[in-house]
Amino acid sequence: MNYNQSWAAKGNHFANRQHQFTRTMQRAAVNIYKTDNSYELLVFAPGRIKENFHLNMNGNVLTVTYSPPEGFPRPEWILREYSRGGFSRSFTLNDSIDTENISAKYADGVLQVSLPVIAGKENDKKEIVIN
Repeated sequence: MNYNQSWAAKGNHFANRQHQFTRTMQRAAVNIYKTDNSYELLVFAPGRIKENFHLNMNGNVLTVTYSPPEGFPRPEWILREYSRGGFSRSFTLNDSIDTENISAKYADGVLQVSLPVIAGKENDKKEIVIN
């Protein structure tokens, strides 16, 4: 019986929340910010191997995937709050992004993807009224 099952068997409600939390973390967290000439996409993926990341463009969709290597150790967890397993995230890019010059680097557990903006093609800003 694993850690979550034994706590759940004792009627501890924390075990159920912990189990739900663990399942939702199979997807890497992403932050995006804008600079003067690019969008910077930060994929938080600690403990991964750089060579196992893949970035692909299909039309205007950028997909970031990670596949763990064969034989990757899978210990019997006592507590697990993040996953080092595989994931896939997709982002729809508009025509203001220079897709030919997208670059990426992986350091300190963060994959940073630089999405350069084509000068003069920045999107117009529009406020949407809430009714």
